[in-house]
Amino acid sequence: MGELVGFGLATVLALFRVIATRRISLRETAQQTWFLASVTTMPALLITIPLGVVIATTVGSLAGQLGAQNYTGAVVALVVVGQSSPLICALMISGVGGSAICADLGSRKIREETDALEVMGISVIERLVVPRVIAAVIVTMLLNGLVMAVGIGASLLVQVLVLDNSLGGFLATMTEFSRLSDFVVAGIKAFFFAVAAAIVASYKGLTAKGGPGGVGTAVNEAVVLAFLMVFVVNITLTELYPVLFPAKGSY
Repeated sequence: MGELVGFGLATVLALFRVIATRRISLRETAQQTWFLASVTTMPALLITIPLGVVIATTVGSLAGQLGAQNYTGAVVALVVVGQSSPLICALMISGVGGSAICADLGSRKIREETDALEVMGISVIERLVVPRVIAAVIVTMLLNGLVMAVGIGASLLVQVLVLDNSLGGFLATMTEFSRLSDFVVAGIKAFFFAVAAAIVASYKGLTAKGGPGGVGTAVNEAVVLAFLMVFVVNITLTELYPVLFPAKGSY
């Protein structure tokens, strides 16, 4: 863990350095952004649609039993915006994107490509890791907005078309109890999730040993460790949010 923290700090410093000196590899960043977007967007949407349906039906059923159908929009906004959207993006960038990043860097490591870069005086972190971190952040932030829209849309359609609830009541409570800060914090969560997942995947890939089998082991470890980091960051930000932004409205 100490080595991982040190690697993370070195990556953050390298990120600021390449931005300040304008030495960022735009081509590598663009390629990694397109690759991560292509492998994470469809799985994220395929998870979001049924999840939105489940949230809508569950909330609608409970609200009907309590006689509080008009508050379903507020609950859906709280669940989808505050928790589901950034977590779905985090799981995608950790599981799908992170495993690809780790496998790519691990393969370069066992082929000694990273050693060759160091011999030529090229920083591996600046050349390979920083573009992947930036790409992960860009894709996760954009994917968070897309997942949020699809999740709320699926919940809205189920509430109105299937459960026969009021469209106006759903939108009124959602806009009343959701705040701009909710969307901002969701974006902040997505940002930190992407940074944590990309750093963990890059670290495990660059420290892979033992040939192809070692790369496979590193990928498994990277995915598990990235999931753990994501949940730790999520709990921390979730607990800080109500302290920094007290709830608005009254039920």
